[in-house]
Amino acid sequence: MTLTQAEKAAVVTIWAKVATQADAIGAESLERLFSSYPQTKTYFPHFDLSQGSVQLRGHGSKVMNAIGEAVKHVDDIRAALAKLSELHAYILRVDPVNFKLLSHCILCSVAARYPSDFTPEVHAAWDKFLSSISSVLTEKYR
Repeated sequence: MTLTQAEKAAVVTIWAKVATQADAIGAESLERLFSSYPQTKTYFPHFDLSQGSVQLRGHGSKVMNAIGEAVKHVDDIRAALAKLSELHAYILRVDPVNFKLLSHCILCSVAARYPSDFTPEVHAAWDKFLSSISSVLTEKYR
């Protein structure tokens, strides 16, 4: 799934705003994930999943750092996230559906924080971008 130049520009532009609040957006997105899709909690039995917990904020930060790496390497997301893909497929064995669910929660969090910037075109670009990340993270499962 290749992003057009306009889509890449939209991703980079919104990321510049998101990056300033990335940790909070990551934690909020995980909170959305766990409350909307409680089955996803099974991968975090050792975490305190209460709102604002240190572990939730820490993992949210990791998620957003990975997205930041993908933004920096938007022309080669596969290479940028190769190690993360292997980790999730071979060691953590996360259900691939969860990446799509989390992507949706990230879209909701970003749209809620930047409603005037999150136009339908930006939404479509970010959806495609996050879908690309999900595809990369799940391709080792095949």
